[in-house]
Amino acid sequence: MQQDLQTRLFIGGRWIDSRKSFPVINPYTGEEITRVCSADSRDVEKAVQAAEASAMSALTGARRHDILKNTAAEIQRRSAELADLLVRETAKPVRYASGEVDRAVQTFSFAAEEARRIHGETVELDAHPNGKGHFGFYHRFPLGTIAAITPFNFPLNLVAHKIAPALAAGNAVVLKPASSTPLISLALAGILADAGAPEGAVNVVCGSGGEVGNALVGHSGIKMVTFTGSLEVGRRIRGNAGMKRVTLELGSNSALIVEDDARLKEAVSKSLVGAFAFSGQVCISVQRILLNQKLADRFLELFLSGVASLKRGDPMDPAVEIGPMITEDEACRVESWVGQAVAAGARILAGGSREGNFYEPTVLDQVYYGMNVYSREVFAPLVCIERYTDFEDALARANHSDYGLQAGIYTESIEKAMLAFRRLQVGGVIINDFPTFRVDQMPYGGVKGSGTGREGPRFAVEEMTELKLCAMNL
Repeated sequence: MQQDLQTRLFIGGRWIDSRKSFPVINPYTGEEITRVCSADSRDVEKAVQAAEASAMSALTGARRHDILKNTAAEIQRRSAELADLLVRETAKPVRYASGEVDRAVQTFSFAAEEARRIHGETVELDAHPNGKGHFGFYHRFPLGTIAAITPFNFPLNLVAHKIAPALAAGNAVVLKPASSTPLISLALAGILADAGAPEGAVNVVCGSGGEVGNALVGHSGIKMVTFTGSLEVGRRIRGNAGMKRVTLELGSNSALIVEDDARLKEAVSKSLVGAFAFSGQVCISVQRILLNQKLADRFLELFLSGVASLKRGDPMDPAVEIGPMITEDEACRVESWVGQAVAAGARILAGGSREGNFYEPTVLDQVYYGMNVYSREVFAPLVCIERYTDFEDALARANHSDYGLQAGIYTESIEKAMLAFRRLQVGGVIINDFPTFRVDQMPYGGVKGSGTGREGPRFAVEEMTELKLCAMNL
C-alpha cells in the first residue's frame, strides 16, 4: 500500500513537488512510512492564489451539496483503507481509527445538508420610525479563502470539520495539516478532487508551523483562520491574525463529576474510555474525576480494576485499547509531570511508568491545582481523582481551570443537572455521560483558554460566512 501514498503538495488541483521533504514516522514501529514534500512561503503564496481563483463561490448550493455527499460516499467506500492509514501514521488503535472514519462520513454528510440550507431573513425596517417605506433582508455570503491548521490527534475528522463547512458555504481552503500526520489529509484532498471540488477549492501545504503556518496566518489573502491545537499556539495565531476572523479550538482538562445517585457501572465504563482512549490524546479526554465521597471507594474499586484490564499493544489489533503516544518526547513530558506531582504529594493508584513512547494508563490521587497534571492539559493517558461532599463545591472545583471545553455530570437529579448547566464555565455540559461525548452536528467549542467560536457544520458555516443586509426604499 505504501506505493499508493500521496506525498506531494496539492495546489490548484495539481500535485506539486518541492525541494525539501520530511519523514512521517509510524509511532508504534518507529519506522519511516514515507517522506512528504515540505512547503515554503512561496508554495503558500501559490496555494492562496489558487484558492482565490477557484470557482467555489460561484457554485450553486446544489452543486456544493453534491460534492460533499460524493466525498462522504467515497470515504465510506474506502473506510478500511483510510482507517489503516490512520493507524499507521497516528498509532491510534484501529477500533478508534475506524470510528474516526465513520465520523468523517457523518461530518461531510451534515455539511452537505448545510449547503442547501444557507439563507437569510427579512427585517421589519419600518418598525423604526425612520424605516417607513423601506424593505430589508439579509443573506450570508462566503468569506473567501480560509486557512485551516489542524492537529495530529484526529487528522481526518478534525480536517473534515474545517474543510466540509468551508466548502458548504462557498469558500476555498488552504490546509496545513500536522507534520506528524499529513498523509490522511493528502488522501482526502484527492478524494475531494475526484468528488468534483473545483481546482483551487482545496489546497494542502505540508510543513512546519513556523514557516507554513505563520505564512498562512499573516497572508492578506486569507480571510479567516480556523485552528485546532494548543493554547500557546492559539494565542500566537490570535496575535498575528490582525483583522482576520479567527476560530480557535484549543485545550482542556475536562472534569467529570460523579454524584452518589449516579449509574455507577456506566460512569466507570465511560470514564475508562474517556480517560484512556487514544492514550488520552483527545481534547475532551477526562482528566479530572470528582467523586462524591459516598461512592468514591466503590467507584475506584471498579475503575482501577478496569484500568488493569486495558489491553496494550499493536494498534492494528482490534482488541488493543492502549497504543503509544505520538512521540517519545510527549511521553517523557508526562513522565516528568507525574514525577513532579508525586514529589509534591500526589499518590499513584495505577500506572506511572514509561517505556519508550508508551505511557501506562495512570491514575493519581491527592492532587491539587498547583500541579501540572491537574491544572494544565496533560493530553496523555492520565486521570486525577478528587473527592467532594458538597455538589456546589464540586462545580466550583470543576470551574477552577484555565480551560472550559466540556464537562460531564453523572446524577439522577434534574435539579443538580440544571444547576450544573447554569454554573459550569464550559462550552458543553454533558449529563449522564462523559465530557468526551461528541456527535458531529452539535455545536462544539469552549470558553476561557479552550478557545473561541464553534464547530459542527451548521455553526461553522455561520462562522465562515458574512452576513450582508439589503435595505430597499420602496
